[in-house]
Amino acid sequence: MPLTIVADIHAEPGRADRLLERLQMLVAPTRAEAGCLAYDLHRDDTDPDHFLFYETWETREHWLAHMESDHIKAHGPATEGLVARADVWEMSKLD
Repeated sequence: MPLTIVADIHAEPGRADRLLERLQMLVAPTRAEAGCLAYDLHRDDTDPDHFLFYETWETREHWLAHMESDHIKAHGPATEGLVARADVWEMSKLD
């Protein structure tokens, strides 16, 4: 069953552009991962410090493997001091 991930990220004031650069660096390698069906980065039209990843994975196991990938492991230290808050939700589509 596919898994949807919504990652809601808020930049520290004045750090949004640098955070955006780091977030954009995740897109291409993640889209190339096994099981990645969608990995889309969004920016709030009214709050430039607010970002959202909308992800779809074939299975939860694929997402867990993604979370152990080198580029994701490097992301945390690379964004230290740039992120004010980040929330992640695991969701399943209801049809």
